[in-house]
Amino acid sequence: MSTDITLFREAGAVAPVRATTLDALTKSLMGSSGGNKNISIRSGRFRMVVDGQEVSVSDGHSLDVTIINASDHIGRKYYDQPYKDGEKLMPVCWSSDGAKPSPTCEKPQASLCVTCPMNINGSGQGTSKACRYNRLLAVVIGTPEEHSDIYRMDIPAMSIFGKVENGKMPLNAYAKFIGGNGLTVSSVVTEIRFDPDASTPKLTFRAVKPLNLDQIDVALDLGKDPQAIDATTINFGSSTKKATTFIAAPAAPVFREAKPDVVEFEEVAPIVREKKAVPAVTKDLADVLSQWGDDED
Repeated sequence: MSTDITLFREAGAVAPVRATTLDALTKSLMGSSGGNKNISIRSGRFRMVVDGQEVSVSDGHSLDVTIINASDHIGRKYYDQPYKDGEKLMPVCWSSDGAKPSPTCEKPQASLCVTCPMNINGSGQGTSKACRYNRLLAVVIGTPEEHSDIYRMDIPAMSIFGKVENGKMPLNAYAKFIGGNGLTVSSVVTEIRFDPDASTPKLTFRAVKPLNLDQIDVALDLGKDPQAIDATTINFGSSTKKATTFIAAPAAPVFREAKPDVVEFEEVAPIVREKKAVPAVTKDLADVLSQWGDDED
């Protein structure tokens, strides 16, 4: 396996400046182990989509762009129906940070992505997961110009992760390669190419040439444009939708060994009753007996 990679595709291309510190975009892409304008990769072709309508399809299998922004995190998307070619489907659950569903999801599948049943191998086709990783890029075609159109690109998991094979780099490896050479992702023109050896659309990334200082400034400005921010923000639902609240199952009752009740009696002072006085005997025994004898007569 060859890992000898030339920095730029064009021979003799020399970067005008090296970054003393990597910018937030490059760090963001390295660190992860136009609103209505999109570039779709459906059926292995680059398709320009404006306001939901496909307006152009590329003839080749590669596209030169400048990456001007990216979503802060690798996100997730889950569709509850299988994809059919040409059909527009919306995910019912998605995450912008890869950790928990968005509050605007139509049908959130779990409270946390890590415990979601759709994040288990085999929940999708074959041994795959039903919920898929993705990352959004904001790009312009070719070298950036002040009024360049900004496009959104939704990069699937197979094009994000993985190793470098025969010079083919997925997005994470590409960002690390660029950063390792002291450059930033937004300071070069990037070739995005379909991998002909992949059974499903898979993209690889390669640097074409460096931008000059003026073009780098334009790329940085475009990266701050509201269209670029919107292009890298995952939001499939209405912001007015109420978040679904997940209520944890009640904890099992804890039974403790019953102890006999201890009844404490308050000490009560004994009641001393006053003895009734016995009437004094005024007659002697002889007098009493004599009276009994008198009654028998």
